[in-house]
Amino acid sequence: MHRQGLADFPLSFAAPLLTVRQVAAFLRVSTRTVYAMCAEGRLGHVRVMNAIRIAPAALVALDRSLAK
Repeated sequence: MHRQGLADFPLSFAAPLLTVRQVAAFLRVSTRTVYAMCAEGRLGHVRVMNAIRIAPAALVALDRSLAK
């Protein structure tokens, strides 16, 4: 699937990044836990300016790593 106007990048590339608060609500943990998971390298993330953002794919990867 492709979206016009995005130079033929796959739609998943254009998926919105999630905030720490959104991820914490989804995982039903505190924001402090999400920050700790990012700091420990257990949850992939990027920094946008001074904020941490998490791609939905990082949650999938986290789920797969916990299922092992």
